[in-house]
Amino acid sequence: MDHIVWTERPSLHRPVLIAAFEGWNDAGDASSFAARYLGDQWGAEPFAAVDPEEFYDFTSTRPQVRLDGGPEREIVWPGLVLSSARVPGTDTDVILVVGDEPQLRWRTLCDQITGIARHYDARMVITLGALLAEVAHSRPVSIVGTAYDPAVSDHLDLRPSTYQGPTGIVGVLHDACRRAELSSASLWAAVPTYVPSAPSPKAALALVERCARLLRVSVLTTDLEIATASYERQINELVAADEETAAYVAGLEARTENEANASLADGASLIEEVERFLRDRPLG
Repeated sequence: MDHIVWTERPSLHRPVLIAAFEGWNDAGDASSFAARYLGDQWGAEPFAAVDPEEFYDFTSTRPQVRLDGGPEREIVWPGLVLSSARVPGTDTDVILVVGDEPQLRWRTLCDQITGIARHYDARMVITLGALLAEVAHSRPVSIVGTAYDPAVSDHLDLRPSTYQGPTGIVGVLHDACRRAELSSASLWAAVPTYVPSAPSPKAALALVERCARLLRVSVLTTDLEIATASYERQINELVAADEETAAYVAGLEARTENEANASLADGASLIEEVERFLRDRPLG
């Protein structure tokens, strides 16, 4: 863990490590939004960060200049922040890893993360992701959960991962977990293709709820539910203002309700969407 900068050394008992990366795996900012929301609800406190110098191309992911409230300027570097918390009312400890997907030395970075997981004897690593898919914003968000170990798949009632093709940092991290003999699982939310740049609190809410069920804990989601209602109203207005988009969305809604496409409900079609998204999305 040579590239970890520690500020605290929390005492944790067999935590679950939850990771979300902004960028390629984060349509609608849903996965990073969900991870940060969980951290806020659980009162997570930062305890370490990944030194960005070795892992980021600063011409691609540029540092930001921020005023500190006075005349002084501060450089805010891209990177990954590690926070820890105990889920209120439970004995479940968590580590949250949230930040920008790096451009460089993925294997080394993932070894840093799995090193943290092994240091704390983590019982599982869960990654959150979001993809663009042909789904309607007005329907419940489809979540697909996959695992990389048949035993984990059976235990958590997840699908075994059979994906082949291009991958992001999430896929590399799961491979590092396999090599480190850490149990791992991945949750993906579907975001409508016709609102690709809008942040999606609805997809974030679905990830939060699915993650909570996976951990068998409860999470207060009132704020996300309010944001989701506002998001749906705004998208409804945009869709209604364009006849072509309205017809497209109506077709998606009909397809969802069609019994011939019932496989979408059990995740089979969404698995195909995840695989298409990963294969077809530009790597740059």
